Amino acid sequence: MALIPTTILTGFLGAGKTTLLNRILQEPHGMRIAVIENEFGQENIDNEILVQDSGEQIIEMNNGCICCTVRGDLIVALSKLAQQREAGTLQFDRVVIETTGLANPGPVAQTFFVDEEVGTHYMLDAVVTVVDARHAMEQLDQHEEAQRQVGFADKLLLSKTDLVSPQQLAALTDRLKRINPRAPISTSDFGRAPLSEVLDLKGFLLNDKLELDPDFLRTEQAHEEGHVHDEHCGHHHDDEHEHEHGHAHEHGHGHNHHHAHHSDEIAAFVFKSQRPFDPAKLDDFLGGLVNAYGPRMLRYKGVLWMKEADRKVVFQGVHQIMGSDLGAKWGENDVRGSKMVFIGKNLPKDIFISGLEQCLV
Repeated sequence: MALIPTTILTGFLGAGKTTLLNRILQEPHGMRIAVIENEFGQENIDNEILVQDSGEQIIEMNNGCICCTVRGDLIVALSKLAQQREAGTLQFDRVVIETTGLANPGPVAQTFFVDEEVGTHYMLDAVVTVVDARHAMEQLDQHEEAQRQVGFADKLLLSKTDLVSPQQLAALTDRLKRINPRAPISTSDFGRAPLSEVLDLKGFLLNDKLELDPDFLRTEQAHEEGHVHDEHCGHHHDDEHEHEHGHAHEHGHGHNHHHAHHSDEIAAFVFKSQRPFDPAKLDDFLGGLVNAYGPRMLRYKGVLWMKEADRKVVFQGVHQIMGSDLGAKWGENDVRGSKMVFIGKNLPKDIFISGLEQCLV
């Protein structure tokens, strides 16, 4: 049987995950989806929908979807669903897992690569993070979990955008892109977010596309030229606001300044080169990085040019779990080169960059 595509839906308390799930469980979208609510709190799906009958955890909805409330081990729940599907007692084509509002999505994602039972039935499609536009700035300042949820995402869905000014929205979007330039941002009010924005995003597929937000690449470029990004060394000649709020990022002030840097502990950086890598050196170095910094590396991905290779090499990882594969052939007109993005917590960018440079031929 083909693997069951699975989406991890995450987002901070009150961001609107439940609204989205209620839609999935009630609307006539014609898909058979098993929704696993991995919840321990007040925020569970409305009790009217789920008649809490005698300990039965799996409830079939009128639209053919299934809702399964898990108060414990996710692996057990996934295995149970897979067994029932194989036995023909339950029908579903895909799974959406809602994590609790304070959860770190990392371990949930890792489950799909580490647990053999899960890996034989399910394929992780993507992590989708719902961001409450009205409260996100504050949540990102106060909770590392909120930053992790953004850093882990393959797609960011902004809710409650009608409650903020265009300036506030622009400042938030900038900040989200610095944390995660890989994830496209949709500002969709959930009542109307098409399910195509949530399902089949193929975020974990090893492909040789590494789409990064163009604004992020432009500011990275500017930073490299002016060394601005060395925030720890106090080079603040980024723009006029930096002088007023030289340390805005340390105290969480200056929300209203579109340019004030919130230096989040979780952030992204890019490595690019037009020279090929020496495969053996790179292999060693990446292995060492993952050993040393794996717990702090959330998501990373690269499309690489290897010495004497006629195909691209693609790699990506979640924490300590890294996978790589051969991509398409380099075309005659392709500009050969490598591009990598790392998203993590307080990663020593200079160690990564200088080490990677030493692996070039």
